[in-house]
Order: sequence, then structure tokens, then C-alpha cells
Amino acid sequence: MTYTNVFTDKYNAATGAIVAVLTAIFGTYWYVFAAFLALNVIGWITGWIKANKKKEESGKVGAIGAVKKLGYWAAVLVAFLIASVFVHFGKDMLGVDLSFLNLIGWWVLAMLIVNEARSILENLVELGYKIPEVLIKGLAVTEKLIEAGIDILGTDDEKKEPSDDTGGKADR
Repeated sequence: MTYTNVFTDKYNAATGAIVAVLTAIFGTYWYVFAAFLALNVIGWITGWIKANKKKEESGKVGAIGAVKKLGYWAAVLVAFLIASVFVHFGKDMLGVDLSFLNLIGWWVLAMLIVNEARSILENLVELGYKIPEVLIKGLAVTEKLIEAGIDILGTDDEKKEPSDDTGGKADR
């Protein structure tokens, strides 16, 4: 057996064990929770970098941010717990299938994933990265920076031609 085969076997065994544990804890769609966790970590890192760049680092603010992210996980837990209670109540007491209520948990998780992605994008914009307009159009930080006269889209580099709003009908 070569080193490559041994490494591959160990990698596959470790990855399989991790996926099995995540599936046991979070269910079939564990990867959605893993994505949320990854976004939490990336959001915390980009927030720390932003605070470092602005010279606003604070252990207290960092701790509040970490507790806030734990609160997000608590919200997901509560949402799925509420759904589970009602699903079981419907089945046991009412004889009604209320499994559609599991969507409550998935909706909360989806909204928090979107919120975390927005937070990361806001941090990147404030760090000076040029983010595609379609991703930052609705961000509050975008409006704040535009009002301050900061070019966040890199459009100042382009020479703009004056537009003719008449559509060529000015001579008529």
C-alpha cells in the first residue's frame, strides 16, 4: 500500500465519520447548518478585520458579537423545537399531519443565512472591496457610503458620456 492510498483511506474515513456525526445531529440537510456555521465564522473574521482596520477593536464588542451569533443558533433551535412540538401534538393529540410546520425552522435558518451573508458583504464594502452591484444594492452601508461620496463600485475610473434622454427625438 502506498502513502497516497493510506492517506486517501484515512481522509475518507475521517470525512465519512464527520458527515455521519453531522447527519446524526442535524439530519439529512446537515450541510445547510454547516453553511450557516461557515458564514458565522467568516462574518466574525470580516468583522474583526474591519474593526482592526478602523482601529476600533474591542474585546467587549467582539464578545457581544460572539454571543449574538450564539443567539442566532438559539433562535434556530427554538424554531425547530416549536415546529417539532406542534408536529408531535398534531400527530398524537389531533391525529393531523402538521409536518409542514417544520418549515418554520427552515425559514428561520434561511433568513439567518441571508442576514449573515449581508453582514459579510457589508463588512467587505466597508473594508474597501469592490463588490458587484447586484450583491450590495440593498445594503444600508451602501447608502451610507454613497451619501458620503465614496466610490464603492469603481465607476469613477470610467469616463461617462452625457446621456440624451430624448431618445433622438429632440429635433422633432
